[in-house]
Amino acid sequence: MRRFLLPLGIFIGLVIFLGIGLNLNPKEVPSPLIGKPAPQFSLTSLSDPSKVISPKQMLGQVWMLNVWASWCVACRYEHPILIEMAKKSLVPIIGLDYKDVRADGLNWLAQFGNPYQDSAFDEDGRVGIDYGVYGVPETFLIDKQGIIRLKHIGPITPEVITQKLQPMILELNRG
Repeated sequence: MRRFLLPLGIFIGLVIFLGIGLNLNPKEVPSPLIGKPAPQFSLTSLSDPSKVISPKQMLGQVWMLNVWASWCVACRYEHPILIEMAKKSLVPIIGLDYKDVRADGLNWLAQFGNPYQDSAFDEDGRVGIDYGVYGVPETFLIDKQGIIRLKHIGPITPEVITQKLQPMILELNRG
């Protein structure tokens, strides 16, 4: 009888862990960067290789880093929403063109519009790795002191803007 209790106990434990895992939202992967300074970088601008973009330039304002690529299908879904968000001047949006070809990124923005104040060119993906990017699109909301306050995995939707981003942006701008 005892030799059956150990396997039964292990089986029950696995069923519990599996049940918990199936109820988690895969888009809400906890980021160890929340509440910590945004990783620093110096990358060239996608549109002007002689210009350098760095998070230090954004200190003193709340801003959003949107990781995207011309090869990203989900980025096409998100892009018109970012265009509308940029028109409302809710927050400066800096793009991070991730593991892309410069000409392809430029053509993509020319074709679909450019919601970004500027876009950094992360050709080899090293900055994306520093930010813990799993895949594109991903978006980070960064406060006036350069602290990451929110990470959103997947496309930004109107609901994400109204339920998550806008309230947090307003709160961070008050503080």
